[in-house]
Amino acid sequence: MMSRSYTNLLDLASGNFPVMGQRKRLPRVMTVPGVISELDDDQANSVTSDVPSSIIQDRVIIVANQLPVKAKRRPDNKGWSFSWDEDSLLLQLKDGLPDDMEVLYVGSLRVDVDSNEQDDVSQVLLDRFKCVPAFLPQDILSKFYHGFCKQQLWPLFHYMLPLSANHGGRFDRSLWEAYVSANKIFSQRVIEVLNPEDDYIWIHDYHLMVLPTFLRRRFNRLRMGFFLHSPFPSSEIYRTLPVREEILKALLNADIIGFHTFDYARHFLSCCSRMLGLEYQSKRGYIGLEYYGRTVGIKIMPIGVHMGQIESVLRLADKEWRVGELKQQFEGKTVLLGVDDMDIFKGVNLKLLAMEQMLTQHPKWQGRAVLVQIANPARGRGRDLEEIEAEIQASCKRINENFGQPGYEPIVFIDKPVSLSEKAAFYTIAECVIVTAVRDGMNLIPYEYIVCRQGVSGSESGSESGGPKKSMLVVSEFIGCSPSLSGAIRVNPWNVEATAEAMNEAISMADAEKQLRHEKHYRYVSTHDVAYWSKSFFQDMERSCKDHFKRWCWGIGLSFGFRVVALDHNFRKLSIDAIVSAYSRAKNRAILLDYDGTMMPQTSINKTPSENVTLILNTLCSDPRNTVFVVSGRGRDSLGKWFSSCNRLGIAAEHGYFLRWSVDEEWEICGQNNDFGWIQMAEPVMKLYTESTDGSYIEAKESAVVWHHQDADPGFGSSQAKELLDHLESVLANEPVAVKSGQYIVEVKPQGVSKGVVAEKIFTSMAERGRHADFVLCVGDDRSDEDMFEIIGHAVSNGILSSNTSVFACTVGQKPSKAKYYLDDTTEVISMLDALADASDPSPSPESEASSP
Repeated sequence: MMSRSYTNLLDLASGNFPVMGQRKRLPRVMTVPGVISELDDDQANSVTSDVPSSIIQDRVIIVANQLPVKAKRRPDNKGWSFSWDEDSLLLQLKDGLPDDMEVLYVGSLRVDVDSNEQDDVSQVLLDRFKCVPAFLPQDILSKFYHGFCKQQLWPLFHYMLPLSANHGGRFDRSLWEAYVSANKIFSQRVIEVLNPEDDYIWIHDYHLMVLPTFLRRRFNRLRMGFFLHSPFPSSEIYRTLPVREEILKALLNADIIGFHTFDYARHFLSCCSRMLGLEYQSKRGYIGLEYYGRTVGIKIMPIGVHMGQIESVLRLADKEWRVGELKQQFEGKTVLLGVDDMDIFKGVNLKLLAMEQMLTQHPKWQGRAVLVQIANPARGRGRDLEEIEAEIQASCKRINENFGQPGYEPIVFIDKPVSLSEKAAFYTIAECVIVTAVRDGMNLIPYEYIVCRQGVSGSESGSESGGPKKSMLVVSEFIGCSPSLSGAIRVNPWNVEATAEAMNEAISMADAEKQLRHEKHYRYVSTHDVAYWSKSFFQDMERSCKDHFKRWCWGIGLSFGFRVVALDHNFRKLSIDAIVSAYSRAKNRAILLDYDGTMMPQTSINKTPSENVTLILNTLCSDPRNTVFVVSGRGRDSLGKWFSSCNRLGIAAEHGYFLRWSVDEEWEICGQNNDFGWIQMAEPVMKLYTESTDGSYIEAKESAVVWHHQDADPGFGSSQAKELLDHLESVLANEPVAVKSGQYIVEVKPQGVSKGVVAEKIFTSMAERGRHADFVLCVGDDRSDEDMFEIIGHAVSNGILSSNTSVFACTVGQKPSKAKYYLDDTTEVISMLDALADASDPSPSPESEASSP
């Protein structure tokens, strides 16, 4: 039923939508015979289906909400005529791609095509334009674009919260379902033409943020990038979205995610940290997120303009004499220019208020300064937009009435479509461009203005024909292009008085200063054009995908929790049957088990082991062929109390500083140094950070001091942990201690104490007693356990373990590790131990008394 939530991806992928409909598919573009039936939805459950292809040449499939083509009904109303949309970014970015790379487009048309015409239109677009149209049913289209995209995502990404039903769009699950449905239709169109081993997929903008999950689910090794052209809000705003995690996880199925500015990328990374527990790493200038063995690249690159297109438009403006006409119309006037979409976030009315303020505070500009405001047609609709339009009209009328004179209007408001050549002519004659958007993804208006003021050789366009070129910009600090325009006057558009002063400063500035600022801007804009942007993004996408076919990849999870796990060929899931078989054959077994995160979930508040765990451990210990140890960072008192019923269980507490072979044995001290004077130095430093970091606390052990920050703010806690680590290393530089960071901890402990040393001691003791271990199981979940895994790797070559020893080093969770095996969680660990317990033989033997050294 349509009322249910379609967050289950299996339902989505099987096409269980009453509105989806069926229609003939396009032939897949390939050079070998094939049938499309292999791609039908009912086969989508095969998450490892990487369909082979014989095509060698790389190809990029660019997917966006709209195709870069214009469609028009023929005059006789029989069929359609199509032409390229030269203004489309999708068309312009081809300039930055390799010359021999084939480009295919997938997207929707701006017009409604009857269902009986769709196949013919599809074939024409594929043959003539290499475009694959996605036809959305009207009910889905309306809810997808005008609903979820424009009423929910667009306002939220521009920092507008739905605080009331009349202000912004409250979350509507039916709109989310339509958004998912639309993304699924786009995925079907991509799959029809996709060669998964040879093609790159480049997805654009917020309309298609869940598309990566649909595609990744079908083709695990697909090379896929995503670029967001809108702002990405701070975590405080984004976390209000009810489907926040679904969208984040879907985006992380791409190989690289691009943003215009570092601010947008930082907000995304903060959301991944706070909501998914993922931390990013920066290495050699590249930012990456480790996600189930895959490194998802984060690309920060502002887009540019198409220089060739603007220059050709300038020549056309000259040819039409439009520049001359405007110079004559505004002769003797100083023209300030605004070019904005009619949108609630463009701050047009704030600009008008600033102009009014400037005329009031600086009367010299009355009769001389003119603000020409071009308002492009609105893309969205709604009551908020209508209110803004009414407010703008009222402001224009008031300012012109108060400051207008015969032959002079301070505000020239143009709210009709303006051709590119006319827009270029306005850029050419304007002394200053004003952008007061309260939030905008990029905004290329300042770039276009700079190029137009530079002009082209051999024409009258440019700030002064044949003379030095100059321009001035007043730009909002909340737009994406602001950081790259260091010569612009940046303003907070909400501060009308400051914006007015900035406008006055801009048009009053000396020509020499304007010229220097213009030259600086033009150097940047002319070298960082759209081709530079697309080339840079594509190169990083290639780099992010280069190891795809060198690793094991498989999909796990349902719904939007689906992800691909990519691991080294030697790293695989521990087979219960295999380990039980090796366990049954072995004569002398060593079993080393971490506690927290291995046998006890990290999230558990009550850390006492369950009866089931103690029963399994007792069963394992009762087998005389077994030497079983719990190796933990916890103190010996708590471990000794919890496992008091396990008489023959060995315990290594505080990472092995204290060691006990059984309940009847005394605790051994394995540390090399018993001087703990350094604790008096470490604790005061930790207390400073505890007082300033809410949610943190200090754990004092007998041999170590640990600072915990798992309950602190994730970002602040992590930052404080790095500072504390540096501080302690400095203070304790001459002390016999090791300062280490772990999972939400910073620990100071004696040198020479580690779980690896414990493992080596246990193996050595067994060997000294003539019981060389022929079976080793070592299980752990965090960094401290990696020491055990590393020691096990060297133990055979060092002669501590026999070359015939069956070694099972196993980490908990699918992540990079020195272990060769993994289990998903503590539940699987307990199940595996239970299987070993079932295979144990508790009958006594002469060797049983050798359970201690």
